[in-house]
Amino acid sequence: VQLQASGGGLVQAGDSLRLSCVASGRTFSSSNMGWFRQPPAKERESVAGIGRYGVTFYTDAVKGRFTISRDNAKNTVILQMNSLKPEDTAVYYCAADSSGHPHPSRTESSYDNWGQGTQVTVSS
Repeated sequence: VQLQASGGGLVQAGDSLRLSCVASGRTFSSSNMGWFRQPPAKERESVAGIGRYGVTFYTDAVKGRFTISRDNAKNTVILQMNSLKPEDTAVYYCAADSSGHPHPSRTESSYDNWGQGTQVTVSS
């Protein structure tokens, strides 16, 4: 699976952005998908995940503001980000876990394919 992330940009606090990740290959529908982010000078962290059966999770910092969804017909996973804050500034990565595990993981090592990252910058 090859992943292509897009949709990042420079926005003001309170604005919204919609990140998309398009996957190539035949295993998308059976893969768990995750979004991670790496803030400046910090380690990469899990943001949200959606499993092959639609189970989702969110890190506490984005609950109620971000929504992850997937469209298997379009091989796409979406991260809708509302009420953005300056602390959401980061490079955002999508990732795919094709191991067959039934639920998405918060752990980087569970994912075997990564997109190139898209920059999100939120100004105050």
